[in-house]
Amino acid sequence: MNAPQPDFVTKVTLRSRLIAAMVLLAGLALLSSGIIVALLQHQAILENVDHQLSRTRDELRVLATKGVDPDTGNPFAGPSELLHTFLARTVIGGAEGEFAIVNNSVRWVADREVQVRPEDDDHLVDAVMPLAGGQQIVIDSFETPLTTYRVLVAPVHYPEASGALVHVFDLRKSEAELTRTMTLYAMVAVGTVLLLVGVAWVAVGRLLKPIEELRVAADSIQERDLTSRVPVRGKDDLTALSITINRMLDRVQRSVEGQRQLLDDVGHELRTPITVVRGHMELIDADDPADVRETRHLVMDEVDRMGVLVNDMLMLAKSTESDFVKPQWYDVASLTDSVLEKARALGDRAWRLDRITSTEAYLDPGRMTQAWLQLAANAVKYSDAGSPITLGSSLERGEVLMWVRDRGIGIEPDQLEVVRQRFGRTRTGAAHAQGAGLGLSIVESIMIAHGGRLDIESEPGVGSTFTLVLPLGPAPEPTQDEEEGPDDAEPTLVLERPVEL
Repeated sequence: MNAPQPDFVTKVTLRSRLIAAMVLLAGLALLSSGIIVALLQHQAILENVDHQLSRTRDELRVLATKGVDPDTGNPFAGPSELLHTFLARTVIGGAEGEFAIVNNSVRWVADREVQVRPEDDDHLVDAVMPLAGGQQIVIDSFETPLTTYRVLVAPVHYPEASGALVHVFDLRKSEAELTRTMTLYAMVAVGTVLLLVGVAWVAVGRLLKPIEELRVAADSIQERDLTSRVPVRGKDDLTALSITINRMLDRVQRSVEGQRQLLDDVGHELRTPITVVRGHMELIDADDPADVRETRHLVMDEVDRMGVLVNDMLMLAKSTESDFVKPQWYDVASLTDSVLEKARALGDRAWRLDRITSTEAYLDPGRMTQAWLQLAANAVKYSDAGSPITLGSSLERGEVLMWVRDRGIGIEPDQLEVVRQRFGRTRTGAAHAQGAGLGLSIVESIMIAHGGRLDIESEPGVGSTFTLVLPLGPAPEPTQDEEEGPDDAEPTLVLERPVEL
C-alpha cells in the first residue's frame, strides 16, 4: 500500500503542472513565431539577392550593347575591355563580390576594399569556370567549404575572345543581420519565458489560494468545531465553488448541531420520566391490586408523555433536513378555513375568524397547518374556557400573515425570548399547564424552513398574538408593481367584522 503524499507535495505538483502548461504554450508560441519570421525573412533576402543579380545582368547587357570604351570612345573591342570597365563602374555592397574571366582565367577583380573575395575561393572558381564559356546567363547557388554563394555568371562572347562576369553574394554575410536579429529574439524569448515562470508562480499561487483555504477549512473542521468557512472574494468560478462549499458546511453544521441537540435533549428530558417509571415499578406491590392499577396509570401517563416528547424532538431534528418542507402554491383562504375548522376540536373556546385573504402563497400546507394548530393549542392551553380565540390571515407588503389571538394569561416581556427556546417555559406558564416547552420551537423551525418568522406580541393578563409571517413566493423580491404602492397590490378578501362561530 502506497504511503499518503504530504499535502504540500500535492499543492506544488498542481502548481507546477499549471506553470509547466503555461510555459509550454508560451514557448511553443514564441518558437513557432520565431521560425515563421526567420523563414519569411530568409525568403525575402533570397528574393532581394536575385533581384540585385538580375539588375547587374541587365546593366551588363546595356553596357555591352550601347556603351563605349572610355579610353577610345569607340565600342568595346573585346570582353576584357568591357568587363574591366563594368567592374570599375560597379558599386559593391558589403556581402557582394565580383571578378571577370577572360579566356578561361581570372582576368579582373574588384577593388581591394571589397570584403568578399570570391576569386580567392578556388572551389567557386572551378565551379563557375565551365559556365563562363557557355551561352546562357546563369543565376544559381553554390556551396563551398568557405561559405554559400548566390552567383551570377554572365558569359560575354566576341569574335576574337570570350569572357564572363561573375557577381556573387555571400549568403552568410547577407543573412548575418537576420542571424543577429534571431539570436536577439531567442535571448528575449528565453528571458520572457523565465519572467513568465516568475509571474506565473505568483499568479497561480494566488489563483490556487482559495483551494488551499478550502483545504485548510476542511482540515480544521472537527467534531467540536464546525464554524470554519472558506473566505469568499472575487466573482470567478473558484468564488462560486467557495460559496457552494460554505453552504455545504452550513448544512453539515446544522445537521451535526441538530443531532447533538437531539442527544442532549434526549439525555436531559427522558431521564426524568424513565427514573419516575423505574422508581414506581421498583416500589410496586404486586399483591395489591389498587397499587398495581395506580402504578399502571402513572406509568402509562409517563410513557404517553415520553412518546409526545420523542415525537417533538424527532420533529425538531428533522427540521434541519432539506426535505423538511415541500412547498407549493396553495390558497391561503382554504388553509385558513381548514385550520379554523380543525382548531374548534382543541377546546371549548369562542372561536372567531378575524380576516381572511384569498391570495395564493408558496408554502407546505401540511407543515403550516401543523404550526398554526400548535399556536391554537397553546392559546387553548393558556386561556380560560369560553374565552375568545381569533384566527385570521392577510397579505401585507408581499408577506402573508397568519395569526392566533387569545385573551389568556399573556407573557412577561422578559420571558418572550425564553418561550422561543427548546424546553423554555415561562414561570406563569409552567404553573398554569403541563408541557415540555417544544411547541414554539417546532413552529419556529417550520417558519425558518419556509424563509419566514414567528412574531409574538403579548401583555400579561390581557392576552397574546402569535403571527406566522412568510414570504408570498419562493424568492421574495420587490417587483415594479409592489413598489408603485398598495393600489397595485394583489387583491385580498377581507371580512371587516369578526364572525362568531
